[in-house]
Amino acid sequence: MPFRATGRLKEASGPLVRVLHLVDSFCVVLLLWVVCLMKGISEWNLYWNLLAVVAFGLSFITFQAFQVYRPRRGGAYHREFMNLVKAWGAVVGMVVLLLFSFKVSAKFSRAVLMSWFVLTPVLLLIVHMSGRTILRRLRAKGKNQRSAVIVGTGEMARRFYETVDMNRWLGIRIRGFFQNGENKAQTEDLSKPVLGRVEDLKYHLTHTPTDYVYVALPMREEAQILKILTQCRTLGAQVLVVPDVYGYGLMNARIEVLADFLLLNFNPDSTAKRYFDVVFSVVFLLLTLPVTLLIALLIKLEDGGPIFYGHRRIARAGAPFDCLKFRTMHVDADKKLQEILECDPQARAEWKQTFKLKNDPRITKIGRFLRKTSLDELPQFINVLKGDMSVVGARPIVAEELEDYYKENGALYCSLKPGVTGPWQVGKRSDTEDYEERVRLDSAYAVEHTFLSDLKIIWKTVWSVVRGKGAY
Repeated sequence: MPFRATGRLKEASGPLVRVLHLVDSFCVVLLLWVVCLMKGISEWNLYWNLLAVVAFGLSFITFQAFQVYRPRRGGAYHREFMNLVKAWGAVVGMVVLLLFSFKVSAKFSRAVLMSWFVLTPVLLLIVHMSGRTILRRLRAKGKNQRSAVIVGTGEMARRFYETVDMNRWLGIRIRGFFQNGENKAQTEDLSKPVLGRVEDLKYHLTHTPTDYVYVALPMREEAQILKILTQCRTLGAQVLVVPDVYGYGLMNARIEVLADFLLLNFNPDSTAKRYFDVVFSVVFLLLTLPVTLLIALLIKLEDGGPIFYGHRRIARAGAPFDCLKFRTMHVDADKKLQEILECDPQARAEWKQTFKLKNDPRITKIGRFLRKTSLDELPQFINVLKGDMSVVGARPIVAEELEDYYKENGALYCSLKPGVTGPWQVGKRSDTEDYEERVRLDSAYAVEHTFLSDLKIIWKTVWSVVRGKGAY
């Protein structure tokens, strides 16, 4: 017996959307009334009543035009919020235009209008989040379900099925797979049955109600994918192609649009992360300016040499840059290093393994204190402002490390900017003797980092610096 989606919510999805549509427009007017009360306007005159009616009507029309109520199973909240902001921005623009066109703007409190303009999208997001939370719970219990099939039985199709199956709140039931010429051995351990070959898909959609068809075929099957799109898009099901970019996802790739072309950017740069880097660095440099000036004076008084030292490191995309630090070694440190490595086999082995010496005789007195407290790294926030580094990222490394140790992980490392701090900083820091562990930490960060994880790393870094553990 073919699977059919059950539950009244599926049939009622249209009315539910219309209810949400009315609730949003009502919330726009309700918030206007609440803001008026907060500003001491307890009674509405004719102008306020007209504004409420106009706002309700404009919101009702504009929100629909901006597709605010398009189904968003699994969609990100920030995208929904941005769509709400755009739709509400259009309403605000029309309201302001009407107020000035009819020369009645003086009849309204600017403080009320500004508060209303700013707070409305926040209230609407809360309403939408609440609605989505209720729907997700109902879907997890088997309500409001949608039926789907997957075209393909390869690795990508299996991963897609596992993702949908684990996230029951999506309300999508995978009925089965359609095989595309793969070996029979590839279908024996599938969690759902094989419903036929790709050639049988059209017949299946004609005789069995299906909401979604997910095409998860390799890129080389372009002709087959085009055939499915041509034959099956008029049979009542939404046809969605799962891009064959999973392997690229492991390389920290991001899909971007250039004119009419979709591109995979292997060196993505988050705008939000960049804004955070700039703001954090400016605030940090201003707060630590007295400490910076004192350190600069002490370095200069000790031996009269330069205050800063720029070491050549690898930036995003493999480009070199000078990583700034307070100078913590004697002026002729590079020459002394060669002498130490030539005369001391133990030091040579340690340098080859970690690119550091735990008891380095080249370090100055003030330099040892700066390294112990990590104050020598303060100038790196200048690198962050220049765009060479991020506040949080992988370890800044030299070209030799990239070639000798990162190897196949080198491309992943170069997909992000190095950081002033990172997972290596909050772990064992300089005590980490296993270089493979350093590579593993950097590679994991490149794939898994989030804004929240960056904040956690910053907090743990502060604690690590306070303890002074692992720095030398």
